[in-house]
Amino acid sequence: MISLSAIQDEVETLADGESVEKTLSIIELITSGGTSGMVIIIILFLLLIVATFIYFERIFAIKAASKVDSNFMNQIKDHVSNGKVDSAQMLCAQQNSPVSRLIAKGITRIGKPLEDINTAIENAGRLEVYSLEKNVSVLATISGVAPMIGFLGTVVGMIISIFELANAGGTIQMDVLASGLYTAMTTTVGGLIVGIIAYVAYNHIVVKTNKVVYQMEANSVEFLDHLNEPI
Repeated sequence: MISLSAIQDEVETLADGESVEKTLSIIELITSGGTSGMVIIIILFLLLIVATFIYFERIFAIKAASKVDSNFMNQIKDHVSNGKVDSAQMLCAQQNSPVSRLIAKGITRIGKPLEDINTAIENAGRLEVYSLEKNVSVLATISGVAPMIGFLGTVVGMIISIFELANAGGTIQMDVLASGLYTAMTTTVGGLIVGIIAYVAYNHIVVKTNKVVYQMEANSVEFLDHLNEPI
């Protein structure tokens, strides 16, 4: 017959033998990867800062460029129809947007063949598009480079694990492999996170830029159509 004291001793033995659940914070996860892992994580963090800065800087710039008075083109057409070229140029200067700068370029060519006016507007449009797309290529580069840097950390981590295993005297211990595995996993995750963020940011800016470009083209065509109307 099993005594009560024996049962209590068994319960205490099981309680003492229970494994304590170990938690790991993000900081501990990064530092557990060793020096090589920390260096790669720092590089990825710097790339994330650069991508974030470019994204918000471009978003604000594009938002400002897309602001055009809904009555702007009507006023321009009225001034041009009445021969008030100076007033039209002054209105464009007050707007100070890509659309107004294109129209201002066309106004300066009034009196010349329509083809020349169109060419002047197109050339000015290319400069405006180039200005809108400033540093956007950096985002595209980061979206492609960040995962590659993360995979580089994976290779480095696996090399560290194999090196430690080779010098462990034939005995496999998880604590020996832990540093290399932490480096491999954390850098891969970090690279993918930065790459995904940069990729989404790049595509969002491209969409916003295309809307401004369409706005520029629509207003330019409207201006040229007005010049082509019979008096």
